[in-house]
Amino acid sequence: MAGEKYVYDFSEGHKDLKELLGGKGANLAEMTRLGLPVPAGFTVTTRACQAYLATGRNPEGLEAEIDEHLAALEAAMGRRLGDPDDPLLVSVRSGAAFSMPGMMETVLNVGLTDASVAGLAAQAGGDDRFAWDSYRRLIQMFGKTVCDVPGEDFSEALEETKKAKGATDDLHLDEADLRGLVDRYKRIFAKHTGYEFPQDPREQMRLAMEAVFRSWNAERAVLYRRQERIPADLGTAVNVVAMVFGNLGPDSGTGVAFTRDPASGAQGIYGDYLANAQGEDVVAGIRNTVPLEDLQRLDPRSYEELLGIMATLEGHYRDLCDIEFTIERGKLWMLQTRVGKRTAAAAFRIAAQLVTEGMITPDEALRRVSGAQLAQLMFPRFDLSAEPTALTRGIGASPGAASGKAVFTAQRAVELAGAGEDVILVRRETNPEDLAGMIAARGILTARGGKTSHAAVVARGMGRTCVCGADQLEIAADRFTVDGRTVDEGDVISVDGTTGCVYLGAVPVRPSEVVQYFEGDKVDSTLVEAVHTIMSHADATRRLAVRTNADTGEDAARARRFGAEGIGLCRTEHMFLGDRKELVERLILAVSESARNDALAALLPLQRADFVDLFRAMDGLPVTVRLIDPPLHEFLPSLEELAVNVAVARERGEVHAEEERLLDAVRRMHEQNPMLGLRGVRLGLVIPGLFAMQVRAIAEAAVQLAGEGLDPRPEIMVPLVGAVQELEMVRQECEQIVAEVVADSGVQVLIGTMIEVPRAALTAGQIAEAADFFSFGTNDLTQMGWGFSRDDVEGAFFWRYLELGIFGISPFESIDRDGVGRLIRIAAEEGRAVKPELKLGVCGEHGGDPESVHFFHEVGLDYVSCSPFRVPVARLEAGRAAVTAGESDSR
Repeated sequence: MAGEKYVYDFSEGHKDLKELLGGKGANLAEMTRLGLPVPAGFTVTTRACQAYLATGRNPEGLEAEIDEHLAALEAAMGRRLGDPDDPLLVSVRSGAAFSMPGMMETVLNVGLTDASVAGLAAQAGGDDRFAWDSYRRLIQMFGKTVCDVPGEDFSEALEETKKAKGATDDLHLDEADLRGLVDRYKRIFAKHTGYEFPQDPREQMRLAMEAVFRSWNAERAVLYRRQERIPADLGTAVNVVAMVFGNLGPDSGTGVAFTRDPASGAQGIYGDYLANAQGEDVVAGIRNTVPLEDLQRLDPRSYEELLGIMATLEGHYRDLCDIEFTIERGKLWMLQTRVGKRTAAAAFRIAAQLVTEGMITPDEALRRVSGAQLAQLMFPRFDLSAEPTALTRGIGASPGAASGKAVFTAQRAVELAGAGEDVILVRRETNPEDLAGMIAARGILTARGGKTSHAAVVARGMGRTCVCGADQLEIAADRFTVDGRTVDEGDVISVDGTTGCVYLGAVPVRPSEVVQYFEGDKVDSTLVEAVHTIMSHADATRRLAVRTNADTGEDAARARRFGAEGIGLCRTEHMFLGDRKELVERLILAVSESARNDALAALLPLQRADFVDLFRAMDGLPVTVRLIDPPLHEFLPSLEELAVNVAVARERGEVHAEEERLLDAVRRMHEQNPMLGLRGVRLGLVIPGLFAMQVRAIAEAAVQLAGEGLDPRPEIMVPLVGAVQELEMVRQECEQIVAEVVADSGVQVLIGTMIEVPRAALTAGQIAEAADFFSFGTNDLTQMGWGFSRDDVEGAFFWRYLELGIFGISPFESIDRDGVGRLIRIAAEEGRAVKPELKLGVCGEHGGDPESVHFFHEVGLDYVSCSPFRVPVARLEAGRAAVTAGESDSR
């Protein structure tokens, strides 16, 4: 793009340019604007990355802009890249618009060469060890990141060097050891690349930047974006920053700090510090850190300055801030800040705290939490009443309770999870290549690292239970040992991400305190208090009502406690399973009117009792009853089993007249595709009296309760309608029965239909003439709109569609806005054009999906309906949809 500006100095940007400068670059610019101690540097934009990925080369003009900004950086630092006597070194770091911790590349110490090691040592006051340590780090990171040299080859060389020295960690290696390690690293580099490690500093920088661009499409980055639903076309920015060194000795170091606890949300000083180290050492977890509070003893001046900066940043961003810093011989430098990832519990607590502190509005607090986080809080926790003995203890890095088989590689975690097993991924420390295994696992356990390690940050972002820094673990290829006890792959362990405890075997669980709160129990908890505060605002703000899908009085009562405002879907076919299935079978297979009437007469009182329970539980609230809609095969004997039984009987010369008759009937009614066969309204029109029996039961139950002084509000829903004539015929019969039964009871009965057949959506204007309401059955609408059999396709090929990017997420999980969503929009608009008062709802599983709830708000539906445990999630997301659309306080 001619004239495009691709490079920005830190002094030119600000925090609102994340899409252009990436989160890291935008926030470095913002800290520079605030006057905080940020090393000099510049950012290459995401647009440059997009152009590079599209063409395989840097866009025209980019190199000249980089040269210009590099010259300015050299002038500001008083050093030159490649100068053998006084070299400037830089870091080359990725930075996408959305935080993707550890998913893309970083290279430190770029610009260091054979010729400039002595110059770097001279800068450091003659510290040769520091210079050679920095050089070995560059070769290792550059080789792995830029040239795909296997990282384990470098790690193995380092371990062998430490072993030969008798050293427990790299700090005990001296200058001679590190010189030897550099030579060995160079040989490893040359062996895998076919050429010597580059000695041109500008070439190092160019290759590192291009590697960062390419890392946007690395497998782990693609997988992370898919997991977090980050758009694939954004690209990453590249930040070139003058190096500051935390590995200059005991008065130097590096750390990560949070302005509040990202695990619990508690206010205080949280973070990790590692003396005499570079930044990657902390997040990689290769050495165990010390708590941030220890910095007060090690370097009180830097500690106090850091606390002041943390307060400044939290006040400026009005949120939990995640901060990376380096201390270079007593001088504090800020390397990064961002709004920090947090656990679900922390998200609710922090949002409520900030409202109380006057830093954000209730609307903003609602935007900062999500239904997915609320769902996490409803998961059970370990029941420790039996006082199980902990096998070991680490750092509770991401709360939750997880049990599963111990596995020691990401690949094994994926394999076993794919086979339906619960697994706990156990590693010395995780790295970005472990992401697939972290997603597959129920929990993560590492021997190294703290609350800011890769494992902790990624686990919190994904809602995975995680325990880090369990340093008593001695981990081998397929087992770990602790205090003389060995846990082999496949042994079950339990990890508690709150306490950090690790247990042998499966530990029982108990309900979460948030579920207890929704059940109506009194729970004294800061978390419950925060959830209550935010849920109250969501309920006061939302326009969408939230109903539940329930078929029993028990489920209906629980959903009402969870805040349901009625039943949006009662599946009556579920009422005919078990002992009643035989009655439905007799009805469907009846060959005479008297046999059919006998079956209907037996079913009527059972149905009436069902509806009495439901209407009683939902007194004063609407109850939408879907007339029976079974795929026929679910209520008929198995054709294969019957055929075998009859064939065996014939072979034996036996005559089973009843089975012979039954086989003929089942063959006559057998369907190749029952989901598209005789079901729903079709079944009601073909089998006389079936719908009439159900409608009578509904009306009689409502009249009975009205006589008791209750307020039943039944709504009759006709399923699988594709033509208005179908609905008109059923409605006529329904109205006659309702008029006869209801009489002067005062009971009002609405009659509507599900919109689940694409033709119904496209002819909604006609169907609205005969309907009091529409309820979108998004499960079948998705199935028929896509031509997918939902019972078959998810295991058969959806995984491949997700892998190829055809889907970002299964259309059965989150509504397909462009296709199925368009059908819903058309039906809503055309239905309301004919009948403005037409009530619109949704009763498919999408009614409890957070993303889908926002879409249903957008298209103007009146309510969503979902399973009881998803009701709180839908309530929260309905409130978030209202504030996102700018409709807060409209009720």
